[in-house]
Amino acid sequence: MSNSKNSGIELYENLGKLFYAMAVVDGDVHIQEMGKLREFIRKYWLDVDAVEDEYGTDAAFQIDTVFDWLLEYKMDGEECFGKFQEFYETNKERFTPFIKVLILDTAHAIANAFSGKNKAELVLLAKLELFLK
Repeated sequence: MSNSKNSGIELYENLGKLFYAMAVVDGDVHIQEMGKLREFIRKYWLDVDAVEDEYGTDAAFQIDTVFDWLLEYKMDGEECFGKFQEFYETNKERFTPFIKVLILDTAHAIANAFSGKNKAELVLLAKLELFLK
């Protein structure tokens, strides 16, 4: 697997961690949040690039795969957010202005999916927005 392909897959895996952190920040992941994430993957993330995984599937689906795995094993959202931050710091060149806007749009959509944004979600969104600047 080429380095750029591997880097693309890693990007999507780390986005899965970020979006999981966004969904679980209030203690529960709601079906509406998962649905909104899947909607954004289909509508927007699939068109970001042409990177495919080892099975020939669009690598953007790694967002959903990683999210589901983290949910199944009830991983800590704060730790997942930290892992995303680490990835971002070492791969800033992968985060174009378009990708940053799409990340924020997706995170806001997840937060709004179930009963609007609560305090925990607002705090994490603010932290993300500051971090991506």
